[in-house]
Amino acid sequence: METIKRKAWFITMINLYEVAETNEMIAKENLDVRTITLGISLLDCIDSDLQKVNENVYRKITTVAKDLVQTGQEIEKEFGIPIVNKRISVTPMALIGGAACKSPDDFVTLAQTMDRAAKAVGVNLIGGYSALVSKGMTQADEMLIRSIPKALHTTERVCSSVNLGSTKTGINMDAVRLMGDIIKETALISQDNDSMDCMKLVVFCNAPDDNPFMAGAFHGVTEADAVINVGVSGPGVVKTALEKVRGENFEVLCETIKKTAFKVTRVGQLVAQEASKMLGIPFGIVDLSLAPTPAIGDSVADILCEIGLEYAGAPGTTAALALLNDQVKKGGVMASSYVGGLSGAFIPVSEDQGMIDAVTAGALTLEKLEAMTCVCSVGLDMIAIPGDTPNTTIAGIIADEMAIGMVNQKTTAVRIIPAIGKTLGDKVEFGGLFGYAPIMPVNKFSCEAFVNRGGRIPAPIHSFKN
Repeated sequence: METIKRKAWFITMINLYEVAETNEMIAKENLDVRTITLGISLLDCIDSDLQKVNENVYRKITTVAKDLVQTGQEIEKEFGIPIVNKRISVTPMALIGGAACKSPDDFVTLAQTMDRAAKAVGVNLIGGYSALVSKGMTQADEMLIRSIPKALHTTERVCSSVNLGSTKTGINMDAVRLMGDIIKETALISQDNDSMDCMKLVVFCNAPDDNPFMAGAFHGVTEADAVINVGVSGPGVVKTALEKVRGENFEVLCETIKKTAFKVTRVGQLVAQEASKMLGIPFGIVDLSLAPTPAIGDSVADILCEIGLEYAGAPGTTAALALLNDQVKKGGVMASSYVGGLSGAFIPVSEDQGMIDAVTAGALTLEKLEAMTCVCSVGLDMIAIPGDTPNTTIAGIIADEMAIGMVNQKTTAVRIIPAIGKTLGDKVEFGGLFGYAPIMPVNKFSCEAFVNRGGRIPAPIHSFKN
């Protein structure tokens, strides 16, 4: 009996210690739940009449998501865990509007309906103005893609993504070339605002169906009618933990990162399960991504410096990032049976003060960032380039990143901002979580003949596993 009492006391003390430790991470180390994202299937909204589709979409979103924001606020209050964003992702809209939309402008009405529904339920962003075209484009896919500049410019909360390639299908170079034009057009239409509409547009290779992070979130067709996905972020927590083992060997370094990632993921699991219970909607995944913000102490680049680099971008950066990403994933999968999405380390420029400092110091270039994307979670993210960069050069940058994802069987992405009227030495100001970005130089040699070939780059030989 005495042994049982001692065991119960010991377990209680461990739990109290964990609570205190979590409170410390929240109060001083920028731990937060970056987003609760409610995925909603709109497949039952399809109709041949455009007005009916818009009515169905608005009704479905506002019905299913009516309690999402309030639920997030109640969880924040009860557990003291900051939940920065409440978001929605929906079925790729190219599928939903395919039967009714006869022009790009028809698709724009769907984006505007998504925006109205998002405002009605109070979420920060809504994703899923998307097309999946890794092997080819339907007429509906192409119309949606061509509508993106106007759709993003006439809405506030809509995010758009296009999947251009996969390990199984190869890379759709026709779509890559088109997206070079679309990104530039999106920049031009919002040039009075530092081309900010481009922040809401991302292209993917191997896009996951359950990603809760914007701008790439959409609700995959293999998902349930509705599902709760949670994204957790804690760069500051990892950096603080590493400060305590400064100078130790790689074994200690890796164990520290892994244990810290475990703790952070458990916070996400708690929030996800509580939201699922309160909303009566199935829990999908926890995405443990070290997603930085411009806040001091909330930087992935600072973690790399704590590992031993003078600046992100110095020799050894790719190895350090590979180590970080791997240990984050290992810790996450030990903490939850349902880790998914992108899970790992994000390396955006504008959203990470350490990355901005590295670019300003000349330590970090576009080419080095591309090398780093081979081992991180996403890809070239929130990068500002000169506004006069040719469309074909943007397409070439996209093609390179898609190839990294295709060959390495991983998710890669490009979210790039050709800032119209800006050049080297300038910067663009986005504000809030998006921060600011110095204009980065781009290789001036042409790839026009390459991207204009048309067709599809075949899938790699290792994709054939049947």
